[in-house]
Amino acid sequence: MASLVNHGHPPRTAGREGKDVSTDKTLASRIEAVVTLFDQEFGTAGRRLLQVVSPGRTEVAGNHTDHEGGHVIAAALDASFVGVAAANGTNEVHLVSVGFDPITVSLEALDPRADERVTTAGLVRGMASLMAGTGRTPAGFDLVLQSNVPSGGGLSSSAALELALGRAMEALWEGPAVSAASMARMGQLAEQKWFGKPCGLMDQMAVAQGAVCFMDFFDEGNPKIQRIDFDFAQAGYAICLTDVGCDHSVFTDEYAAVPAEMHAVAAELGVDRLAEVPQESFEAAVATLRKSLGDRAVTRGIHYYLEEQLVDQRRDALVAGEVDGFLELTRRSGASSAMYLQNVGTGGSYQPAMVALGLAELVLDGRGAVRIHGGGFGGTIQAFVPLAATDEYCARMDGWFGTGSTHVYNVAEKGAYAQWM
Repeated sequence: MASLVNHGHPPRTAGREGKDVSTDKTLASRIEAVVTLFDQEFGTAGRRLLQVVSPGRTEVAGNHTDHEGGHVIAAALDASFVGVAAANGTNEVHLVSVGFDPITVSLEALDPRADERVTTAGLVRGMASLMAGTGRTPAGFDLVLQSNVPSGGGLSSSAALELALGRAMEALWEGPAVSAASMARMGQLAEQKWFGKPCGLMDQMAVAQGAVCFMDFFDEGNPKIQRIDFDFAQAGYAICLTDVGCDHSVFTDEYAAVPAEMHAVAAELGVDRLAEVPQESFEAAVATLRKSLGDRAVTRGIHYYLEEQLVDQRRDALVAGEVDGFLELTRRSGASSAMYLQNVGTGGSYQPAMVALGLAELVLDGRGAVRIHGGGFGGTIQAFVPLAATDEYCARMDGWFGTGSTHVYNVAEKGAYAQWM
């Protein structure tokens, strides 16, 4: 059974004005196409149809700070899951997604199942169980989805899917309204317990909230959210992401070591996360930490404190509309990730993200800013590119990493939602 979150669809591209110049349809026409497919698969006569939209997200600031209880800026994007759903009078969810095998999930039992780990069926069952916890009675429905959120491309397709399912269930099953923060936590739990992947809350929160948001995860159960009214295109810059063409599994151990070493530093100082350690306490313990954990763990701790400052300063710059200050701080953050967090290259002969960042620097030639995006090592890099240089940037990066590897995204103002058609 193919899983929606193990494969992806190409995202839309945009031109220098932030307008759609690709063959992808507009949101309205995408939904119209999904209605047509729903009619072909399940029939629409006499049925009340529900429209669902759930965006992908990009990490704007805060590289490996969220799992330490720190600060992050994230933005919802115009790459999204769109869907159409309707009650079917059974106790089964029937899910059809463009390009994937159909999925049927019985709602008779909602406990996690070993055979559904790392599958879309696991996410369906998990979200159903968690929505039942709001006082709802799960009932069967038909759902057709189409996605242009690239799976594995750093835009959090799994969180977008989780919240598409959650918002559909919220509307289809009678019960109280669910806040964006509560829906995000449900998505996180579904991914952790039913899908079987440890994850923080940033991805789901960004998808749920929409727009550009500053997030403080010191109290992860009740994170502080500040919406930032900032339009990158209006400020003269495009958000570009380049897939460096690397299988994440190649760097599994390297990925795992980053949070493990940061947690180890915190544990040496008697707490769980670096957010609970004042910077002066960390600095006072450096000599001891170097002996017990080694230098790399210490430099990753140094990155945490530098990045926390840089996230806050970038928030202030965006709030003030100071794009030049934001870009300078972003360049400093990218340098910290490479030098101190060390999640760009491993020192071996295979360093795809480092190559991509270096080539992007050559193309930008001092304009805009570029940084590692997300976990690091492979995956994607993010660039803030002057609108006048966007076509050149995308063409040259595609020349090195393959046609369609680089895309321009716009911020989606609305988080995941469902509405009756």
